[in-house]
Amino acid sequence: MTFLETILGEILRIFKQYGIEANSEDEIARMLDIRQSTFRELFANKADMVKQVVEFDIEQQKKEQADIHEKAANPVEEMMLLLTNGIKRMHEINPVMIQEMNQSYPQAWAISMDYLSNHSQHLNAEVLNRGILSGYFRKDINIQLVTKILLEQFHMLINPAVFPPERYNLAEVFRSVYLYYVRGICTETGGKLAEEYFSKNNL
Repeated sequence: MTFLETILGEILRIFKQYGIEANSEDEIARMLDIRQSTFRELFANKADMVKQVVEFDIEQQKKEQADIHEKAANPVEEMMLLLTNGIKRMHEINPVMIQEMNQSYPQAWAISMDYLSNHSQHLNAEVLNRGILSGYFRKDINIQLVTKILLEQFHMLINPAVFPPERYNLAEVFRSVYLYYVRGICTETGGKLAEEYFSKNNL
C-alpha cells in the first residue's frame, strides 16, 4: 500500500467506528499521528477527504470481489459469497456514517450510490449470465429484473428499521430471503448447490 492508501484505510476505520463528524480534521490527523501540513497536502477539505475515502473503499471492495470470483467453485457459490460479503461489510459500519454522508457529503454519496446501482448490478448480471450458460440458473429469468430484486433485497436485509438486529437473527433472515429466492431462479442442479452452500456455512 502507498502512504496515502494507508492513511485512507485508517480514516475509513475511524469513520466506520465513530461516524464522519465525530472527529474534526485536526483530530483525525492527531489520531493518525501525521503533521497538519502533510494532512493539508493530502486533502483539500473534509468533503475531499470523505470522497477519497469512499473511492478507496470501493477499490477495496472490487479487490475482494475479484478474490471471490477466483475462490468460488461455481456461479451459485459466487453469488452467495458476494451477498454475504456485502452484508458483512455493511454490518461493520456505524449507521451514523451512512446518515452523515447522505446528509452532508453529496459528492461522496453519489459515488457510493453509483457504485451500488451500476457496478454491483452489472457484477450480479455477469454472474447470473455465466450461471445460465453453465446450466445453474434458469434460462427464462429476466437478468435485469433479478439483479434489481437482489439489490433491493440486500437493502431490505441491512435496514435495521425492517429487521432490527435485537429481534432478528441475521443468518436466519439471510436464509429466508436468499435461499428460497436464489433456489427459485436455479435449475435443479443449481438449487442443490445453493442448499449445499447454506448447509455448509450453517446459514
